[in-house]
Amino acid sequence: MPNPSGTSVRDSAVDALMALLAERAWAEVSLADIAEKAGCSLADLRDAYPSKGAILAAFSRRIDHVVLAGGGSDADMQFQPARERIFDVLMRRFDALAPYKTAVRSARSGLLRDPAAASAWNRVAVTSAQWMLAAAGIRESGVVGSAKAQALALLFARVLRTWLDDDEAGLSRTMRKLDHELRRAERAVQTSDMVAHTLSPFTRICRAVLNDRPSKRRARTDGGDAGETQDPVTAI
Repeated sequence: MPNPSGTSVRDSAVDALMALLAERAWAEVSLADIAEKAGCSLADLRDAYPSKGAILAAFSRRIDHVVLAGGGSDADMQFQPARERIFDVLMRRFDALAPYKTAVRSARSGLLRDPAAASAWNRVAVTSAQWMLAAAGIRESGVVGSAKAQALALLFARVLRTWLDDDEAGLSRTMRKLDHELRRAERAVQTSDMVAHTLSPFTRICRAVLNDRPSKRRARTDGGDAGETQDPVTAI
């Protein structure tokens, strides 16, 4: 449903929230304030969004869209190292956030003071991270993909702190911090892969032993000594 200006209530509410956050603290912005600023009724705002946090999540999706729409072609990125691809995607995200820096600072400060809102925001951040991974040509699905997305969300949050205080036109501090965090993450992945490779023979042996235990237990139950104790592994 459009508001009197012709913009949809959903879009107007996002614009209103970010404009208000540029002037006030997160806790000082009410739903009534957002509705008034958006030029809609509280009823229409409620139909559009269930909460103030949901409006902020819609802003995050808007930034996702800008980043995804502004990327280079797959051919341009496919031969670059993964770290370089993620660097490029996250810097595009900072560029997209630039007009809203004051509002983002206010929102971040407010979320840090509200554990419930911060927990809910983490889900939004991880979802955005999954899209950023996809934009960088990195697998984001499955258990491993979910772990990567959570790690990237945390990495982005750390770099965001630097970005909020980086007033240089070229964002050199932000780029140095981002490069440092990505290199550290890259080393962590390489180390975990090396450890997994080293332990893989032991892991296969353990799996073979554990998979064999139930059959031995069944054999004892069916025809073995009734006085034997239960296998401690299968009892867990």
